[in-house]
Amino acid sequence: MAKGYWIAAYRAIHDESKLAAYGALAGPAVKAAGGRFLVRGGEVAAFEAGLKQRTVVVEFPSYEQALAAYQSKAYQEVLAILGDGAERDARVVAGVDD
Repeated sequence: MAKGYWIAAYRAIHDESKLAAYGALAGPAVKAAGGRFLVRGGEVAAFEAGLKQRTVVVEFPSYEQALAAYQSKAYQEVLAILGDGAERDARVVAGVDD
């Protein structure tokens, strides 16, 4: 079964305090849902049409679990804390099934 991934690129951060509050609660919520952070900020080198943005990648055991975790009430409550504090390009994608 292919793994699932959350990928989020932060296009703009409007309120650092909302981002910090979200980050403090998002980590435990993601881990409780079976997610494992592979990338959480850090250095970015952008190529082609890429933009140098804060990027987060979270791995889940399956695409279905990744999607369910994003749509869960627990995560949606945490996401509401971020609110308009940031503009993100967020995706749930299926990995390659080896």
